[in-house]
Amino acid sequence: MDKNNKQMKIIIINGPNLNLLSIREKEIYGEISFEDYFEKLIKDYPHIRFDYFQSNVEGEIINKLHETGFSYDGIILNVGGYTHTSVSIADAVKSITSPVVEVHISNILNREPYRHISLIAPSCQGSIFGFGLKGYKLAVESFLK
Repeated sequence: MDKNNKQMKIIIINGPNLNLLSIREKEIYGEISFEDYFEKLIKDYPHIRFDYFQSNVEGEIINKLHETGFSYDGIILNVGGYTHTSVSIADAVKSITSPVVEVHISNILNREPYRHISLIAPSCQGSIFGFGLKGYKLAVESFLK
């Protein structure tokens, strides 16, 4: 519960290819599906209302940011490869009032050079990368301070 005794609302927005967790590149992304991890997160934080959205389409992610970015207590955002290419998603994050934490499962600085730059990070409250799925839990904790 937050200061006003209302249930905290956090949405997790995942981007391209994250629907393939547990299937793709297991050495990087692990063997757990996001849906299974999400259920565990809900159990670990019963006092938080979690919502989840995943899309492989840039415009749908932008629409979801616009839809939720003024009413949620926090947004956990992993836009995958769009992190390095989407000025439009970066602008959407900059335009909303809900705090956003950028999360990446892999350590983007240990990967290809083009992954070292995040267009999203400058408009986020913070960025978490390299801790696997635990990064989502770390992002939740950042909203509870």
